[in-house]
Amino acid sequence: MRTEDIEYRADGVRMVGQYVVDDSRSGRRAGVLVCHEGPGLTEHTKKIAARLAGLGYAAFAMDYHGDGKPLADPTQTMARLGPWMADPTGIRARALAALDVLKAQEEVDPARLASIGYCFGGTTSLEIARSGADVKAVVGFHSGLATARPQDAVNIKAKVLVCIGADDPIIPPEQRAAFEREMKSAGVDWRLQLYGGAGHSFTNPAADSRGMKGFFYHEATDRRSWNAMIELFNETLV
Repeated sequence: MRTEDIEYRADGVRMVGQYVVDDSRSGRRAGVLVCHEGPGLTEHTKKIAARLAGLGYAAFAMDYHGDGKPLADPTQTMARLGPWMADPTGIRARALAALDVLKAQEEVDPARLASIGYCFGGTTSLEIARSGADVKAVVGFHSGLATARPQDAVNIKAKVLVCIGADDPIIPPEQRAAFEREMKSAGVDWRLQLYGGAGHSFTNPAADSRGMKGFFYHEATDRRSWNAMIELFNETLV
């Protein structure tokens, strides 16, 4: 397995993401962009990229804050994410630049691309789809579903999967219903899977240590949602 830090610029900022590929395999393969949780690019996200590479994909764990480092504290995180929630132009620019990095790797088949994301990274993945990017599949895990530009859903080319915990305190039923209306009105091939007993950050074993109500790891949902993603990849990337 080859792991390589790649420096690139996006939205006027120096980014450092991590590319992972299995060099023991030959030929071009599908590429998966991995969008990190709100706090930043951590070892957890890098392990997800490595897991995908082990399954035969080429994976790029993008950076959307800068310098490949997580932000220092939660207040800093919310200050960064708030403007992108109000206007997704900046986060789309950063995500599309990362997608270009993935697309440019010699092992990657540019006709078989997907994007996945966690927490605000899931929101980012959905904004990639709304931008009209040429990706086959987009997946969000405990991702915010709201957007300031729901009308852009008509641009979506990908098949969309979102995996949400039924007890997630920041993605209430009203947000899920609005997302459903958005997808239906745009004629998107979409699916929303709702998992009982799961809250926010259900894929991250470190979530419990944050001490935030409704944020906790849920092993069964982590496993089931991963399998749902693989099912979509088998449908779109082979």
